[in-house]
This record gives sequence, C-alpha cells and structure tokens, in this order.
Amino acid sequence: MNNYETVFILTPVLSEAQMKEAVEKFTTLLKTEGAEIVNEENWGLRKLAYPIDKKTTGFYQLIEFKGKPETITTLEVNFRRDERVLRFLTFRLDKFAAEYAAKRRNLKSPSSETTVKENEHGNTI
Repeated sequence: MNNYETVFILTPVLSEAQMKEAVEKFTTLLKTEGAEIVNEENWGLRKLAYPIDKKTTGFYQLIEFKGKPETITTLEVNFRRDERVLRFLTFRLDKFAAEYAAKRRNLKSPSSETTVKENEHGNTI
C-alpha cells in the first residue's frame, strides 16, 4: 500500500453541514475501497488564486491515506462527478514526503493555544 495525499476544494455556497457531509462521503468511499485514513485536515474557507466558475473562495480539505493505486481512480471519478468539488489534486508521497508529513502532524499539538512570545527587548509579540 502506498501513501497518498489528496487536497480538494469545495464550493463556498455550501453550509457547514453540507461541507462536512461531502467530506464524510469521500472518507467513507476511501474506507470502503480498503484505504486507511492517516490524517484529515480542514483548512477552512480560503481565497482562490484565480476565479473558478465565478467563485473566488472555497473550502479546502486535506486527506492523507494509505491505499492501493486502484483506489485513486475510483476517488477521482467521484470527485469529477460531484458538483460541490471545484478542484482536486491527489499524489503519492515518497518516503521523504511521508516522513515530513508525519513530522508536521506530530508538531501540531491537540491543545495548541496561542502562546505569547517575547522578543529580545521584552516586548510581547
């Protein structure tokens, strides 16, 4: 099984519940195809680099998973059929990218609250 990462952008006209339902659809699809979900991140509503279908923002979602190459074909067909998906990108992680992704996940602590930092003059930033 290979390590994969997929990022997709959902249309901004969705409500929070509709967005979560769309993400759940794709994660369920991956699980039924035999993939193991490693990490899932909601990057939220972000501005697009260029307008897509006259939309300038979109909900970004990242899913890291381990699966077979045949799973990617099924996933991308479902991305293309779903009207809510503006764009998607799926790629295989090599061993260095997989190590980096694991480090990135471990650096984000679950209770990451805003920390106060001081510069060399004692001022808080």
